[in-house]
Formats: sequence, structure tokens, C-alpha cells
Amino acid sequence: MTCINLLPWREARRKEQQRQFFTIAGAAAILMGVIVLYIHMHIGGLIDNQNSRNNYLEKEIAQLDKKISEIKTLKTEKKKLLARMNIIQQLQTRRPEIVHMFDDLVRSVPPGIYLTRAQQQDTSVVFEGVAQSNARVSSFMRNLDGSDWYENPRLEVIKAEDSGQVRTSHFVLRVHKAGHGTERTEEKGS
Repeated sequence: MTCINLLPWREARRKEQQRQFFTIAGAAAILMGVIVLYIHMHIGGLIDNQNSRNNYLEKEIAQLDKKISEIKTLKTEKKKLLARMNIIQQLQTRRPEIVHMFDDLVRSVPPGIYLTRAQQQDTSVVFEGVAQSNARVSSFMRNLDGSDWYENPRLEVIKAEDSGQVRTSHFVLRVHKAGHGTERTEEKGS
């Protein structure tokens, strides 16, 4: 006799196919979750690694910035010290200058002129005084012009005054210092 299968085979096959589909879908979902978790952990590790490198670089940059500021401070201190040394050196080279200027001044003042004030202003000297006559002031100016330490004398004010029997002239005279101090420094340096 022939065998007839009365079992609902199509329904059983459909259930088997559904079971296989859900098994494969579940395995794929689990595999996808594992892959996403691995990628997430790997990227997190890369980010942590980069953050630690960034922190290290920021610390090094901060240390270098501190060193740069120290170097700038040292450079400004060096400039200040060099400026002070320059001033001290200039003072030492110009120390005898005032002696020579006063010595030359004494030789340049003719009889009949009395200086009441001498004031140095940068590279010039202002003399105030009293003279017996204008001719003596002219003689004083010629002597200063012929001097080694003074040059370009210029009379700024002269006033004649009669005080009783004596006639005097009050004067203000400006004269420039000749650059002997700097010339001698340059000669020594050469």
C-alpha cells in the first residue's frame, strides 16, 4: 500500500524556517553588538591614548612657556646690567674730563671776569658772570673758542649796569663741550 503522510509538513517546514531565521537573526544581532562594542572600546582607547598624549604635551608646553618667560626675564636683566655697565664705563672714561674742563676754564677766564654760576646741560655748559667790560667778555669767548675742551661759545644775554662809579656787564654765555671724552674712548678701543 501506498503511504500517505497526513502530517502538516508545510507548516512544520515553515516553523523550522522561522526558527532558523530567528536563530540566524539573533546570532547576527549578537555578533553586531559584539562588533559595535569592540569598535566603541577601541575608539575609546584611542581617544584616551590621544588625551593622555595631549595632557603630556600641554604639561611640556607649560614648562617651556615658563622657561621662555624666565629667559625673557633674564634677557631684560641682562640688558639692564649691560646698560649699567655702559654707564659705569662712560663715567669712568669721563671722570678726568671735568678736571680738564675746569683747568681749561681757569686758563680761559681773562682778568676782569668773575663767574657766578656754571651749569652743565647735556653737552653744553652755561656760564653766568660779571665782567668789567664787554671787551673782556669777547676775550673770554675767543679764549673758549680756542680751547681744546670747549667749542662754539654763544653769548645769550649781556646787560650793562652802572653801580656808582663802576660800570659792569652781567652776561650769560653758553658753550658746547668738545667731544674729547668720546674721542679718547674710541682711540683706546681701536
